Amino acid sequence: RGYVVWILICSIFIASIGLNLNSTAVIIGAMLISPLMAPILAIGLSVGTNDWDTLKRALKNFGVMVVVALMTSTLYFLITPLQEAQPELLARTSPTFLDALIAIFGGLAGIIGISRRSRGNVIPGVAIATALMPPLCTAGYGLANGQWSFFFGAFYLFTLNSIFIAGATFIIVRYLKFPLVSFVNSDTEKKVKRYMLAFVILVI
Repeated sequence: RGYVVWILICSIFIASIGLNLNSTAVIIGAMLISPLMAPILAIGLSVGTNDWDTLKRALKNFGVMVVVALMTSTLYFLITPLQEAQPELLARTSPTFLDALIAIFGGLAGIIGISRRSRGNVIPGVAIATALMPPLCTAGYGLANGQWSFFFGAFYLFTLNSIFIAGATFIIVRYLKFPLVSFVNSDTEKKVKRYMLAFVILVI
């Protein structure tokens, strides 16, 4: 939807400025605004419930958001007069095992939170903890400045976070026994399960 894209663009600009100024508060604000978490959770949910149609929509939305985010952050870092890489930006170029743990537990908390009637402040907390926006903005910085090690390191971190969040969501969906999508035609059901299996294998 159009308004979601504009919210994403605004959050990317804010996060990029925060990285540029080395401002943690600004970066956190951008992460709270960002709609990036929704399609990632939807991917894990759809795989966990055998919902092929939702998976296709979630992947499409996720792909569009990633492209828009990279274009926006690259544009910002092309025009900004501040070109020096700040510590907040450099921290997103070298993924560690701890980043994977944060993504896993963030995904677990996220899906548990949205499965409860009283959601509280779980989703904003997950958005901050898993930090999806800063790596994408850092990747944009790498593209804008021809720093390919920055781009690949940051994009790898973003991809890692996304996969682990979706994976943790899938695990909780199955553990909580969310209702599976039912099919009238058994052949269609088998086909969808094969597609799901192929998707999971491809991601792994």
